[in-house]
Amino acid sequence: RLLRVTTQGGAAMATSATNVASTMREYVRKMLVDVTGMKVLLLDRETLHVVSTVYSQTEILQQEVFLVERLDRDGTEPMLHMKAVCFVRPTGENVALLRRHLKKPCYGEFHIFFSNIVKDTYLQELAEADQQEVVSQVQEYFGDYVALEPHHFCVPVENEAVCLQPPTWSLMQSSRVIDRTVEGLAGLMLSLKCRPHIRFQKSSDLCRRISNDLWRHMYETEKELFDYRRGDSTPMLLLVDRLDDPVTPLLTQWTYQAMIHELLGIRYNRVSIKKEGKSSKQEEQEFVVGSEADPFFKTNMYENYGDLGNNVKELVDEFAQDSNQHSSITTVADMQHFVEAYPEFRAKGGHVSKHVTLLTEMSKIVDKRILLSVSQTEQELACSSGLSSAADAVSEAIGNPAISDSDKLRLVMLFALRYERDGTRYLSEFIQKLSNLGLPNRKLDLIYTLLRVGGEEKRTGDLFGTKSLRARAVKIARGLKGVENVYTQHAPLLANTMQLLLSGRLRDMDYPFVGPATSHPGSNWIPPDVIVFVVGGTTYEESRYVAMHNGGTSGTSSQVAGAGTTKFVLGGTSVQNSRSFIAQLAELADMERSNF
Repeated sequence: RLLRVTTQGGAAMATSATNVASTMREYVRKMLVDVTGMKVLLLDRETLHVVSTVYSQTEILQQEVFLVERLDRDGTEPMLHMKAVCFVRPTGENVALLRRHLKKPCYGEFHIFFSNIVKDTYLQELAEADQQEVVSQVQEYFGDYVALEPHHFCVPVENEAVCLQPPTWSLMQSSRVIDRTVEGLAGLMLSLKCRPHIRFQKSSDLCRRISNDLWRHMYETEKELFDYRRGDSTPMLLLVDRLDDPVTPLLTQWTYQAMIHELLGIRYNRVSIKKEGKSSKQEEQEFVVGSEADPFFKTNMYENYGDLGNNVKELVDEFAQDSNQHSSITTVADMQHFVEAYPEFRAKGGHVSKHVTLLTEMSKIVDKRILLSVSQTEQELACSSGLSSAADAVSEAIGNPAISDSDKLRLVMLFALRYERDGTRYLSEFIQKLSNLGLPNRKLDLIYTLLRVGGEEKRTGDLFGTKSLRARAVKIARGLKGVENVYTQHAPLLANTMQLLLSGRLRDMDYPFVGPATSHPGSNWIPPDVIVFVVGGTTYEESRYVAMHNGGTSGTSSQVAGAGTTKFVLGGTSVQNSRSFIAQLAELADMERSNF
């Protein structure tokens, strides 16, 4: 039996090129709506996150989906009255699992939607397995990435620490990362119906290889599929390396979304908190922290810690007032009004409980680790230029028993990056002090690992604003003007890269185009839309900056140069915080030991 695949590109999506969440949400909606009747939704371990970040469980149930299952789950009971909607990545593993389902089908129909381009050989394998002819359709829906926010996405890769090492160390592992990234970015472009001009960070071998492979994929291997008209609306894809800015993922964060990730950890818009239960056993609570499903979070995700407490209190007071109104039900009209408002009232109660719990847990951590004091030293290291005062502050922090060893290690890492040339004597003293406190050599070695892969010689951008007269002048002016909040004065390197791009000053020699010179517009071209992809992972601080630029938050767009003109989308191989970044440095150090 011959199976035919239908391609569903971005043409029918009718969504903004800068809103990846709407694009992905429309794909999921179309899959579920077009297959009528009672359905089972079968997902793999990656598409599970793709769907869950844009569609809630309640919304899925409203589409007559009575069961959501993993494709690799064993022991499924026959339910031949149900239709299976399969949304999976086109991998050999998933095709093998589909073949197993088709040979002994548990469902009456199979509607297969692949998240990217599917090989003809895979279709042949499925056709041979479909002896009972239960496959109703096979389609390509290009949703091979996770949309975290309208402007923020990730292409998850396995063993992301490979992104920090030279590709020659492990050709097989780096090739897997490159292939998965190319597949995800190609899927993104197809979902947005565009074939962008590509620029990449020249100093990063991984960025270069991903860029070249993606260009060949779009312009040679699959050129007919990517045959979109080029013109003034053509976007740019800019690939940069996480190690060009190793400072941002090491900093304590003080805006709501970034702070949750730094202190509690966000995984695909979900936060898990372990608390002591009534039986003295730890109970795990999971909360969704996405702007699409939570109005309070959408309004406050970029607010700083100081304002957040007042805003949560206002939310609690407002809910308490609503509760009092619902408690006085005396007439039939009152009852009808309560029934109509109850779903919204109940949802609001869940939001109140969630944000009170999150704020309470974060406040405990801030107090226990005296993070206000630690963060002030971090910001001085990242934004100031006084070696002596910085050394004194770090030395004082190392000697403070209330500061955790992990926070002391972060401070020394930041010092090593900031004063790589002039602070070697102090750095040796700090490492000795940490050793005296009992930090193992494996952890202390991470400081030198960080300098080897993310030191000044490896970086392209002006991380500390010291390479050019203009950057120094901007930094001095900012210092004279003062900062609104000492804890949030740091701006990620991405902010400077965006401003250089918007002013046509992002140099070709540092960020070359891919392809023949006649095929791209030149370095002074300012595109209407830019997709920035960070190999090695983004941060929520960078996501906040992009949202501010795009004007996605009330009253903030004016703070960012060039806001409201060119729109940006930010993507990466993950979303980093200090724990994940240092853990990957540790994996890298282990790879170094095994290679040499």
